[in-house]
Amino acid sequence: MSAVVTGLGLVSPLGRKPEEFYRALLAGRSGLVRPAPEHPAADWLEAAGIAPWIDPLEVLPRTETKAVDRFVLLALAAADDALADAGLVIGRDVDPRRVAVVVSTGGGGLQTFEQHSHARLQRGRPGVSPYLLPGMLANMAAARIAIKYGIRGYSSSIVTACSAGAQSIAEALRLIRGGEADVVVCGAAESSLHPTIAAAFSNARALASGWDDPERSSRPFDRQRNGFVLGEGSAVLVVERAEFADARGAAGHADLVGWGASTDAHHPTMPRPDGEGAADAMRAALASAGLAPGDIGYVNAHGTGTKLGDRAEARALRAVFGESGPPVSSTKGATGHLLGAAGALEAVVAVLALATGTLPATLNLDEVDPDCALDHIGPTPRQQPVRAVLSNSFAFGGHNLGLVFATPSTRAGRSPQPSAQTP
Repeated sequence: MSAVVTGLGLVSPLGRKPEEFYRALLAGRSGLVRPAPEHPAADWLEAAGIAPWIDPLEVLPRTETKAVDRFVLLALAAADDALADAGLVIGRDVDPRRVAVVVSTGGGGLQTFEQHSHARLQRGRPGVSPYLLPGMLANMAAARIAIKYGIRGYSSSIVTACSAGAQSIAEALRLIRGGEADVVVCGAAESSLHPTIAAAFSNARALASGWDDPERSSRPFDRQRNGFVLGEGSAVLVVERAEFADARGAAGHADLVGWGASTDAHHPTMPRPDGEGAADAMRAALASAGLAPGDIGYVNAHGTGTKLGDRAEARALRAVFGESGPPVSSTKGATGHLLGAAGALEAVVAVLALATGTLPATLNLDEVDPDCALDHIGPTPRQQPVRAVLSNSFAFGGHNLGLVFATPSTRAGRSPQPSAQTP
């Protein structure tokens, strides 16, 4: 049973709409900035990927805006756009019991928890609002989307750190193939630009540092890379059973044809140096899709800009695809690392690469680390129509996910993507 992506929505450091985001990506723009002095994490972050502000009243009625964490607002904004893009009205076009929602996060309501913890230290028990729990729980993005749209089927939030977004999309394919849903709203949101989180990553020496220009600080696979840049945002996809989408005349952006998962079982934060776990996930994704390595025309790499992570992924890619593998790029050079939402945002990149036939470059890849030798795309995008793409996501704890997308099988077509025009 096949699945098709009919709707895309996002909120990112490069813009609010998929077309705007992809146009900026292809133009080589960076969404990384030095946080303003008034930003809560300004003292801890030299650079950050800051998403646009979401007014709670834009996505929720006034009566429901109390103690809603920013990650939930980001998820709701992306879900609104994704469902509108799909042209799907739940209850009119589909039975709400046949719709699932799997929208995840890496950290959940970090801002809400931090604010209430501070209030408790200052004022004791009265400082903690009863709205803390619905504000901070990691499942609240999925729950709020279900409540807003009356979704009554399966719902879940997967918390697997930086692979959470990709795993949520994999879960959508599993639910559709298992006959448990006709439509799945899936993706992730993250809002982690807070002092405690920033301080933890900074003290762990995981963040890029020493760059005068924040736009130059995120450098996946580059010889001079020295860490990742923390980002925030959301991405939501509407995935439908292909036969169901066809019956309602919906057009697809791409088919979701395979996924694979593995666990490193190696270290809480470091990947296996040989990349074996990542390679296992990629091979499983190809097998799930019924494709051979040579069928993949582009890989959107996890590529965070850390020394160990980039080298391990490059070794894994060579192990799966050989020394002459497909073109590869990491869009974290432009967006930073959105942690739990990264895999969902990069799945949108994979879908748009298929739709436009234009593959984005890795920003700031001036000199490839010899240990990361691949067919890297850069310094400009590459015009190359492809039939199937792979998107990688790896996480603390050793969680590895691969997603495979292919050209859409739906009969209805879409208008050409304006973002296909490169500068």
